[in-house]
Amino acid sequence: MARKAPRRTAERILEVTLDLFNRFGEPNVSTTLIAAELRISPGNLYYHYPAKDELINALYARFERDMGRLLEAAGEVRDVEDAWFFLHSVFERIWEFRFLYRDLNDLLSKNRLLETQVRGLLQAQSAALERLLRGMVRCGSLRIEPDEAPRMATNMLVVLTYWLSYAYVLDPRHALEQEAAQDTMLHGARQVLELLTPHLEAAQRAHLRGLSAAYRSGPADSVAPGQHQRQH
Repeated sequence: MARKAPRRTAERILEVTLDLFNRFGEPNVSTTLIAAELRISPGNLYYHYPAKDELINALYARFERDMGRLLEAAGEVRDVEDAWFFLHSVFERIWEFRFLYRDLNDLLSKNRLLETQVRGLLQAQSAALERLLRGMVRCGSLRIEPDEAPRMATNMLVVLTYWLSYAYVLDPRHALEQEAAQDTMLHGARQVLELLTPHLEAAQRAHLRGLSAAYRSGPADSVAPGQHQRQH
């Protein structure tokens, strides 16, 4: 059993670090604070993660793995309901590692490995959004020309990437707190989907308006994906 202790300690370190980064922002969390929160010595922390960048990279690797699995489902999106569910799921992963997005520019300026990895992830996300768009076109939910898909995917990705930063600027004290999670994620998914509105088939446009109206008129979690009757 003693052989498993180091792995368990390393896991606990990442769990606590992620929570602190999300609550206070990565620049405001020192390794000393992490060790104090865990009630371990700084030396014990450094044994597992000799530098703060190694904590960041380990957390990013988890995020990238989870996001990569999720992006595989982009080609299965057929209509607005599917797209709403997919985008909400993407925002759930982003929310779980939200420090990466709130502090993205600062992190990239200090961590060259992360700079390369994030660029690759953005490319994968853009490709996934293109698959989403082409799938909706094939199913008759969306009407765009083939050469429009890359540009539209880029616009969607920009909103998706910087939505948490925008929400934080509007309400720094509350937007990224746990009680705001559902509201922030659902609002973000709706804003990304609004980019498709002019190109949606009429029934799909009406369905999106219905989703948006339900979002505005009730509690955030009342419009979680899958709670509306599907339209095909």
